[in-house]
Amino acid sequence: MEILATIKKWASALADTSVSVLALLLVLQVLFKGAAIPFVPTVDVVGSVTGIVKGLGSEGVVGLVAVWVLYSIWKNK
Repeated sequence: MEILATIKKWASALADTSVSVLALLLVLQVLFKGAAIPFVPTVDVVGSVTGIVKGLGSEGVVGLVAVWVLYSIWKNK
């Protein structure tokens, strides 16, 4: 059980770090419109986030349920 607890801590830390990096890249891309993001010149973060939101929005109720489930999982970690 100790191994599972360690894996859960690592996964939680990785998820938190990923969200923080995503938010940072999103802000950098908005601030430097049209310019390459330092250290990650080929990533279109705004386009990726927009695509995800459009994809969930086009699914209607299923998309809303998916967002609710993901939010619940994130909130209860």
